[in-house]
Amino acid sequence: MVCGGFTCSKNALCSLNVVYMLVGLLLIGVAAWGKGYGLVSSIHIIGGVIAVGVFLLLISIVGLIGLCTKNSGSCLACGEMMLNHATEALKILGGVGLFFSFTEILGVWLAVRYRNQKDPRANPSAFL
Repeated sequence: MVCGGFTCSKNALCSLNVVYMLVGLLLIGVAAWGKGYGLVSSIHIIGGVIAVGVFLLLISIVGLIGLCTKNSGSCLACGEMMLNHATEALKILGGVGLFFSFTEILGVWLAVRYRNQKDPRANPSAFL
């Protein structure tokens, strides 16, 4: 069993990585097939599609390696540790958000104040 009971997430990520692996292989195969039958004449397009396929294949393999590794059993309090870390991060994020919201309110107030001032060089008898 995965730490924290995330078996559904682990299975979903595993199946998603397998799908990505198949898409990577499909990209490589279609590019090679298109070059073999002469459907695409540009080597740059073929090389780009093959490079994307290889990159996607490598990323999916790394994802599968990082997913099928077993935990050493020292992950009993992972949920609590993640919750504490998320709580601290949200407190900091809330403070930063409040700081910027108050500075924006100050900016709006200053803009309204300076916008409604009269131009001292303007003609005082003019309507606008």
